[in-house]
Amino acid sequence: MSRAAAGFSVLVPARYASTRFPGKPLADLAGKPMVVRVCERARDSGAALVCVATDDARIAEAVRAHGFQARMTRAEHASGTERIAEAAAALGLADEAIVANVQGDEPLISPPLIARVAQALAARPDASVATACHPIDDAREFANPNVVKAVLDARGDALYFSRAGIPFPRDGGAPRGFRHVGLYAYRVAFLRRYAQMAPSPLEAIEQLEQLRVLWHGERIATVIEQGPIPPGVDTPADLEAVLEMLR
Repeated sequence: MSRAAAGFSVLVPARYASTRFPGKPLADLAGKPMVVRVCERARDSGAALVCVATDDARIAEAVRAHGFQARMTRAEHASGTERIAEAAAALGLADEAIVANVQGDEPLISPPLIARVAQALAARPDASVATACHPIDDAREFANPNVVKAVLDARGDALYFSRAGIPFPRDGGAPRGFRHVGLYAYRVAFLRRYAQMAPSPLEAIEQLEQLRVLWHGERIATVIEQGPIPPGVDTPADLEAVLEMLR
């Protein structure tokens, strides 16, 4: 039995190139590269394995220098999911093993939430993916296209994800919906299938890779976190905000 089969693993996709923040994974965050801070949060979730999947030797070197694993992957992947699919194959993880995808720009992510998402998938053999969301009622965030909204069914599975404000309050009342959190769990067998799935037209329009999963009829289970989710880092200004929170 692989180590991951006894629990779950965390793979962290991290690439050096970024339009708004080149070299973001290596940005200094209170004395350590940001991607290392992410690895520490992932380790604290109880994961059996934490490994960074990257296309840049500088990132891999920094990660290994702090005692974590790194795997080099191809540069041309269109999404983080495709990148960790390659890494999972290279690591030889079992088909039934559960892998959590923790983004390399989420240095404040909750370790218990990582574990909850992995456990949610383990409890749902009929679901291919698990993810997280939290309630949103702020009108500005609801209208912000950088805030991804999730619509759920009666069971709590995802019906759709959009950058638009959905469900739209036609009566003019306050928005009531869910903000999607970019944290996922998959089984390794599904990761292999995902890499072979044709991209979805919806995925191209919204620029949301999880829509490929729904387009092909796969189920996405969700974990609802009632409290606010700490911000990620997309820009240098975001980095300053996270530093202030750490202080």
